[in-house]
Amino acid sequence: MTEDPTITDLRRRMDAAHEVLRKELSGLRTGRASVGLLDPVHVDAYGNSVSLKEVGSISAPEPRMLLVNIWDKGNVKAAEKAIREAPLGLNPQVDGQTIRVPIPALSEERRKELTRVAAKYAEEARVSVRNVRRDGIDALKKREKAHQITEDQLRRLEREVQGLTDAEIRKIDATLAQKDKEILQV
Repeated sequence: MTEDPTITDLRRRMDAAHEVLRKELSGLRTGRASVGLLDPVHVDAYGNSVSLKEVGSISAPEPRMLLVNIWDKGNVKAAEKAIREAPLGLNPQVDGQTIRVPIPALSEERRKELTRVAAKYAEEARVSVRNVRRDGIDALKKREKAHQITEDQLRRLEREVQGLTDAEIRKIDATLAQKDKEILQV
């Protein structure tokens, strides 16, 4: 039996909401070096604002250090300035065409603040998933009114949508718990 197209679409949209959450959480600084930490940094290069990944390669050779190897020597100063001015609290150091970005330890207060930010991101993802559920159930009810599906099929599909929603929210909660553990780890 193939899956109903409405359910397939809802699954895709709910997975997208979870993916957005993962990307947002990867940008939160945890005291450990993560190449995703520099994702929001944009550099004024080539007459445009481009992602840092487009002007150099980023690596994390140590737990508390990021290395950015800039490909074009002319972009080194702009990249350093972009990292310094990004709201990440980082202090880059230039070494030729390489920018070293030490990741400072987080204070206990900052860790708690980051867990609150992570919780806010997770709640936004949960709301997004619930909105997808609401849209899906509305679409199923319209199909039932148009006599495309029976009332029994509607009830079965509504239960399936609710199960999908519950599973996605559990995944969001697990992702948040993992990030909180990562942030609070000293």
